[in-house]
Amino acid sequence: MPRTTALDPLFTALTTTAFTDRHLANLAAGTLAAVRVPDFLDTSACRSSLEALDRLPTADYDPARVPTPIIRFGPALNDYRDQDGRLDAARYWREAEAARASWQRAGMRPDPIAISMARLGSAWGAAVTAATIGGRAVFGGTIREINAGALIHYDDINREFHTGLFDQEVVAQLAFNVWVTVPATGGATALWRHRWEPADEQHRQAYGYRPETVEHCQSVSLTPQLGDGLLFNPANFHAVEPNPGGRRIAFAFFLGLTTTGQLVTWS
Repeated sequence: MPRTTALDPLFTALTTTAFTDRHLANLAAGTLAAVRVPDFLDTSACRSSLEALDRLPTADYDPARVPTPIIRFGPALNDYRDQDGRLDAARYWREAEAARASWQRAGMRPDPIAISMARLGSAWGAAVTAATIGGRAVFGGTIREINAGALIHYDDINREFHTGLFDQEVVAQLAFNVWVTVPATGGATALWRHRWEPADEQHRQAYGYRPETVEHCQSVSLTPQLGDGLLFNPANFHAVEPNPGGRRIAFAFFLGLTTTGQLVTWS
C-alpha cells in the first residue's frame, strides 16, 4: 500500500551560490531535501585533484558485500562495524593512519576536503573539527568513484553504532559531496522522503534495499556537474544511478551536528 499520496512542499532541492547556516539547520531539521552549490570547486581545482588521485592507493569494495563496483580511497567507519554494532578499532585505526600518510604523500594541492570543511565552517560560524573516539581524531574524508550506481540505502551513525561511538553526541547527520569529474549523462543522486523503519528489512539487498522500499515515496534527483558541492541528510534513503560512460568521482565526508551546536566530521 502507498505510504502517502500527498507531497511535502518542503522536500525540495535548492540550488544556490553558497552554503549558509540556515541551509545546514534546515537539512538537519528535515525541512529541505538537498542543497547544491554549482562551481563549489573551479575547473582548475578539479583538474589538479583528479591528477593527484593517481598518487593515492585505491581499491574496490568486496563484491560479496557491494555488488556494484565502487572504487574507493579512505576508510569509512561503517566498513569496520561488527555484527554487534561496535567498531573493529585495531583495524580501523591502522588503516586510518595509513590513509593519512598516503594523503600527505599525494600532495593534494589544492585540497578539496580542507577547502570544503573551511567553507562549511565559515557558513556555520564555527570551525568544523574531526569527531573523536577516546580523544583520537577519526579520518575525515573519502574518495568514491561510482560509475555502475549504488544501491538504495541510508546512513545514520547513531543507528549503525547504537551502543555509541564518538566522544561527541551527534543529533543530526549530513552528507557532503564535491565532484571532480562527472560523466556526460547519468550518475544522478536520488533522494527519497523516507527514513528507515523496521518493515523495510523485508526488502534488504546486500548493504541496501530493493526499489519497492521507496516506490511510493516522494523523491528528488540531482545530476552532478563538474565542481558541484552537495549537502543532504543521509537519513533519507538515497541511491546513485548508473552512468553509461565516463567517470563519476567525488570527495565526500559526513557532518554531525552535536548537542553543543558544533559540527564534527567523519567518513
